[in-house]
Amino acid sequence: MSVITYTTTKTTLPGWDPLMHQNNPRGYAYETPTHFIHIFGKDGWFYPASIRISATEKSTGTLVDWVTKAFGAVNIQSLSQLPGDVVDGVWRPGLYYNTDAFQALQVIESEKRSSELAILLLIERLEELFSYIHPDANGLQTYGHKSRELLILACTEVENFWKHFLRKGGVTNPTGRYNTNDYVKLLAPLYLKEFEFTLKTYSTVAPVSPFLNWNRSNPTTSLDWYDAYNKTKHDRDAHFNEATLWNCIQAVVANLVMYSVRFSPHPLTDQGNRFSVLYKQHFDGKLNNPDVTSFYTHNVMLSPTHRDHLHSFDPVASRAIQPFIIKPLVL
Repeated sequence: MSVITYTTTKTTLPGWDPLMHQNNPRGYAYETPTHFIHIFGKDGWFYPASIRISATEKSTGTLVDWVTKAFGAVNIQSLSQLPGDVVDGVWRPGLYYNTDAFQALQVIESEKRSSELAILLLIERLEELFSYIHPDANGLQTYGHKSRELLILACTEVENFWKHFLRKGGVTNPTGRYNTNDYVKLLAPLYLKEFEFTLKTYSTVAPVSPFLNWNRSNPTTSLDWYDAYNKTKHDRDAHFNEATLWNCIQAVVANLVMYSVRFSPHPLTDQGNRFSVLYKQHFDGKLNNPDVTSFYTHNVMLSPTHRDHLHSFDPVASRAIQPFIIKPLVL
């Protein structure tokens, strides 16, 4: 029961807006023992899947023929996960609702809240720096004791996230201490390069993708903001000038990335607490050219009396959604 994803180019559902695919251009589909299932989704932002906007029809012929006829599917690709399968602790598009993320990612509320408080303090300190330094081309290279302090705090919090995932993936270091040779093992399995954030109130600051240039060949120097942290932490006299505002911004955003992977990016904006309010005041986020084959889908179990003709269907309201199955994180 493999899943395919594709771009939709038409909507043929009876009684539905024939242009619905324009706002929901991404499709996901798979075959149950009796029916084909299509799930609408969006492209851009964090690629939310609209599980409550689904369609089914009794299966005849092939799944590819069905999605092509019913939804004008193009750019068809196979997903790497079966319906309802997720990788242990790793968020991917397909997990949108809070209840889904909590179950699939095995979120512990106290751990999530602790991470939010830590990042909240980092954003507040960054906001304080903005009161004294304007982040234009000149200001971004400014450094001082306050920026060094923030860089160290932000990077140690990133390390905390990294260690969580290394332990989850069963990675140990004989020395008892992790380093960038260990941390870089997370780069591909967590899809860290895809995340991009912008500073909403400072249009002169380029979009921030803190892991974009990270690579296994040079796991330390290719992560410039983290390399700067190591240098200025261990030798302030020689490397005080590494503690720039720009490196602070990248390190704070790196925490937003790691939070998104561990807990989902949607709580960044969907909560009414101080954490979400401050995030929305300063940041926007999205996935940039994501690997769509890594996305997740829900496993829907249809009843024996499910209708045969093509029609819209809400699996949530019908209580047809099955619990997610958690697969091990392989590093």
